[in-house]
Amino acid sequence: MDVSSPPGQVFRFGDFEANLRSGELRRNGLKVKLGAQSFQVLGLLLENPGEVVTREELRQKLWTEDTFVDFEAGLNSAIKRLRDTLGDNADRPRFVETLPRRGYRFIASVDGYEAAVVPAVERLTSRKPLLLLGTAAAALLLGLLVGFNTGGLRDRLLRAGPPRIESLAVLPLENLSNDASQEYFVDGMTDELTTQLAKLGSLRVISRASAMQYKGQRKPLRDIARELGVDAVVEGSVSRDAERVRIRAQLIDARTDQHLWAESYERDLRDTLALQAEVARDIAGQVHLRLSPRSQAALARRRRVDPEALDAYLRGRYELNKTTAEGIEASIQHFERALEKDARYAEAWSGLSDSYSTMSLFQYWPPPAALPKAKAAALKALELDETLSETHVSLATALFALEWDRSGAEKELQRAIALDSNNARAHYIYGRFLLARGRFDDALAAIEQARRLDPLSPNIQNGLGVALYRTGRYDEALEQFRAVPDPDANSERRHRRMAAIYERKGMHKEALDELLTALRWASKKELAEQVEQEYLAAGYAEAKKTFLWGNIAEGERRAKHGEVTLQVAADYALLGEKDKAFEWLEKAYQARAGGLLELNVDDQFEPLRSDPRFSQLLRRVGLSPP
Repeated sequence: MDVSSPPGQVFRFGDFEANLRSGELRRNGLKVKLGAQSFQVLGLLLENPGEVVTREELRQKLWTEDTFVDFEAGLNSAIKRLRDTLGDNADRPRFVETLPRRGYRFIASVDGYEAAVVPAVERLTSRKPLLLLGTAAAALLLGLLVGFNTGGLRDRLLRAGPPRIESLAVLPLENLSNDASQEYFVDGMTDELTTQLAKLGSLRVISRASAMQYKGQRKPLRDIARELGVDAVVEGSVSRDAERVRIRAQLIDARTDQHLWAESYERDLRDTLALQAEVARDIAGQVHLRLSPRSQAALARRRRVDPEALDAYLRGRYELNKTTAEGIEASIQHFERALEKDARYAEAWSGLSDSYSTMSLFQYWPPPAALPKAKAAALKALELDETLSETHVSLATALFALEWDRSGAEKELQRAIALDSNNARAHYIYGRFLLARGRFDDALAAIEQARRLDPLSPNIQNGLGVALYRTGRYDEALEQFRAVPDPDANSERRHRRMAAIYERKGMHKEALDELLTALRWASKKELAEQVEQEYLAAGYAEAKKTFLWGNIAEGERRAKHGEVTLQVAADYALLGEKDKAFEWLEKAYQARAGGLLELNVDDQFEPLRSDPRFSQLLRRVGLSPP
């Protein structure tokens, strides 16, 4: 490949301009400092956009024979400085792509033109009379057009400017500590930055849960942004060295792949929370977000925290996000350790509350054991800092599920959303709350908003399917259920609901397939074989009875070990065994079992609704008859 440089060549890419003749790199018209070797590498790549420039070609062009020994180190250093200057990332490159053991390729769009050799002052002087005349004529014509708003020109000019950024996602920050054991710390920094940006209100910020699914992936930013439905992304890196933390963040307009801003920060570990607030404030300024006085105050009051308390808190969040029984147990220990070091650490109290709420939600602990602890920790967190949105959600869960306090729960959920309109969990739980109250349109709107904020959450997608199912929009519910990948925590119940929809549509073969799928994901192979044999021998109705009796037998066995579920009562109701159904409803009530909050809209209990005992139970739960 010919790698010679034509004199005077100027290249534009993104918001950068490189003049190979003058050796200058500019960004948005401002000169950017870049070392000579790094600039030469950039020049060779720009002259061959989309093509591989091999390491050997770079050596021959830029490194003489007597420096060959240092070539590898020199080239690697030059590439690193170039990427740092451009705000590029080796794992997710926008400009310079590495081809291992081969070379490099410039992958962004490049516009090149020849720079005139005549000095700028000379050009201006020689053309000054004509230039002034042309300028005056153009100004007069433009003034007339704008004055009369010809063709809507004035309106278009007033609207001119770069597209507004209204939504963004914080992608998982990269761990530059050269220590895999620091992943919990880096993930915690990602989580904290997401939380700080989410609190700014008018900007839609994608939930951490959806963004973290791109951890370790090398997918193009444009594709990630499309899948998450955002205008821009924040990416960067974190390194921790003893008592210091360094963060580099950059903002990229994913629609144009344009690098908008980049900055590096370094602080004492005690100031980590304040540092995250500073990064969020800087990003808000870059997207021209007007901060309310409340948002400004929230960013300003981030206090110093004991490094050991911070470390334990971040480990707790890391374990809690695994949502396994072992992970949640470990998270409780870490949060308690953080509070031993700093009893006024509100975020640690909030994390402890979330751990206990999650224990109840995933039925790892009985609700009567977990929810009082969640409530107590939430109240302590709110006593220290009333602005913690997640804590209001945990408190609402305890008030509604444990104490049947509908008005108190709704107040807390509304407060959580007011504090952080980007809190996907708050919108989702509020949607399920509204569904239980029979406010179907409002429930669907709330869950849809949760999905916009957390588009890759199987739990929220399943919840949307449930809401559509409850309201009788069966085809739409099927579409949502099919989109959720198996396996996940809802697989068995989801396929049972799909079977119920097919049954209502008279599609018994499809209903059977879903029942068998539900059994397969629940590891009930023997029962699946019995159901299939019964279907072949006697048809769908008898196969379904076999299915229900088999599930009841297992549910009763598990109840002997303290795991009481509402599904046993529902299965008895579907079989027409009313007395047994009410017996198990009472057991579920005493255990505060999950699902009781939607008892009045759950169609599995249709056979019981005419019975006075059902209305009495609804009132005890705090629900109104449908």
